[in-house]
Amino acid sequence: MSARQAPPEPIFRARGLTKVYAMGEVSVQALRGVDVDLFPGELVVLLGPSGSGKSTLLNILGGLDSPSSGEVVCAGRDLVRIGERELARFRREVVGFVFQFYNLIPSLTARENVAIVTEIATDPMAPEEALSLVGLAQRLDHFPAQLSGGEQQRVAIARAVAKRPQVLLCDEPTGALDSTTGALVLEVLDRVNRELQTTTAVITHNAGIAAMADRIIRMSDGRIQSVEANPRRRPPSEIHW
Repeated sequence: MSARQAPPEPIFRARGLTKVYAMGEVSVQALRGVDVDLFPGELVVLLGPSGSGKSTLLNILGGLDSPSSGEVVCAGRDLVRIGERELARFRREVVGFVFQFYNLIPSLTARENVAIVTEIATDPMAPEEALSLVGLAQRLDHFPAQLSGGEQQRVAIARAVAKRPQVLLCDEPTGALDSTTGALVLEVLDRVNRELQTTTAVITHNAGIAAMADRIIRMSDGRIQSVEANPRRRPPSEIHW
């Protein structure tokens, strides 16, 4: 009888996270004691309404914000206690970010927008390789104004993955897109996760997107309400919303 296989070590381990924002004389509690693990190579959907704490949690995991209390460890780094220089290095080397709005530089081509990241990364893809991965090999020298919204978001994804991050954090990546275009963007995220084995977390308020995940983390009122594993991870082409 073979020994039971040990569960994988999480790439992210967060415990007891709280976050309180001071809004004048009013305090807003965005997170209320959150415990969460993210594992290597998985795709996780964080699901919940606006104001549930999803973006705050993702920003803390990505080193863009710090918790009021609690601990976050990623690949051996204590993100709460490391200095600002090490935190900046963590953001540059370990994490890729994709946001709802593309944040491309209008005066630069798709290739040049990706090269901004590859020029400072330690082991980057070529911009052409990253753009080919997201299906834009024929649009390398187009400016953002010459691209559709979905194409601009795919450039943003190429820019995020070109530095070969261990983790890709996506905050409402389809929020500004129609469902058809959004499905194309989700197919790109699914492909990046499967082919590069990049741990991927996707924030959404859209329950239909949860079908493409390995696990679904549901949030409400700053707390994790449930964590579920999908019996079968469905490809984005099968998802409708």
